Amino acid sequence: MNDLAIASLIFSITYLIIISERIHKTVAALAGGLAMIAFRVLDQEEAFAAIDLNVIFLLVGMMIIANTLGKTGAFQWLAIRAAKLAKGNPIRILLLMAVITAVASAFLDNVTTVVLMAPLSIFVASILQVNAVPFLLTLIMASNIGGTATLIGDPPNIIIGSGAELNFLDFLTNLAPVILLILAVFLVMVFFLFRRQLQTRPELEHRIMELDESEVLTDRGLLYKSLVILALVVIGFLLHGPLDYEPATVALAGATALILIGRQHPREALLEVDWPTIFFFVGLFMVVGGVEQAGLLEDIGERIADASGDSLSAATILTLWPGAILSGIVDNIPFTAAMVPVVGEVGQQLKVGGSGGNPLWWALALGAGLGGNFTIVAASANVYVIGVAERAGYKVTFIQFLRYGLLVTVVSLIIATVYVWLRYLI
Repeated sequence: MNDLAIASLIFSITYLIIISERIHKTVAALAGGLAMIAFRVLDQEEAFAAIDLNVIFLLVGMMIIANTLGKTGAFQWLAIRAAKLAKGNPIRILLLMAVITAVASAFLDNVTTVVLMAPLSIFVASILQVNAVPFLLTLIMASNIGGTATLIGDPPNIIIGSGAELNFLDFLTNLAPVILLILAVFLVMVFFLFRRQLQTRPELEHRIMELDESEVLTDRGLLYKSLVILALVVIGFLLHGPLDYEPATVALAGATALILIGRQHPREALLEVDWPTIFFFVGLFMVVGGVEQAGLLEDIGERIADASGDSLSAATILTLWPGAILSGIVDNIPFTAAMVPVVGEVGQQLKVGGSGGNPLWWALALGAGLGGNFTIVAASANVYVIGVAERAGYKVTFIQFLRYGLLVTVVSLIIATVYVWLRYLI
């Protein structure tokens, strides 16, 4: 067997194992990466060079910042405050929490946001004695929509930004407008989908109004320090292009400063990092590096370019819609990692201009991000929240999720298609 056949086989087996979930995805990805070395598709130096450290350290830095902020009770305060602003009305609480989740997902990351918000959703639902499933489904979908807006909001965007050399401002200016529109439509959909399921008694609404949100703030000093650091990090992301610093440098600088001024022990801060996710990326980058080295991705890029008939419009649609569907079938992180070099190759085949104005990158980001709402397994945030729901006694089936996820995904993609067409293709 030649390198192309071996790399394709390793890639396929790795993906099948990840999809089946019979073996933890981190183990599967690492095994696939090491297989690329063992079968000499890559040597060790090439395999390690394929690991995108900008993605790895950006995630580590933001996880430390977000987890530190979570320890202060800030998210609990937001949840209770939102409930009181909504006067204890369940559907209004749901809509406010959706907005909070979407915004937080854009400026932290959606996985960290749902880790902090999911227990709060169950807490609010329990007080109101309503079904928590509408809260949890809305939380998932709002996080995936909001996370699509920025470089750091969703892991696929981090991968795209690093591979295409796109900065925070590029994502904000190109994706935030359409994400705001999609979020507004999503909120309307949530209202009509769940309003009949979220009915409660007046006395239970009154219990919400009696909660004291100030009691959940466990460390005000650390809260203020965390907010200052987070604000500086966001400013750093906005200016990292002109300053010629990578986003990973900004995130690590913020994390280090927070550990220092927050007087945390490094062991404590690093224990909060989601290391399985980090090493999942490590293995995944080696697997994708193997198929790229073997020429598989170049071949796929040529086929997509041929299928598009040398039409940028056709290539963009072929990136957006199939990308969203495939992201719904497999986790959108490995899908995006595999597609970045493919899209780069298609762009070269079609002789598309600079990265920031290349609609193929924005089609990929929108497809991967919005496709995360398609199925339970489409995004890491989905898998986590469904696990939290099961532990709390709420069973969400694949079909139940699909019933809502398919509708939200299709509507979101229609809006995204019109936006991309009007902004870039006419």
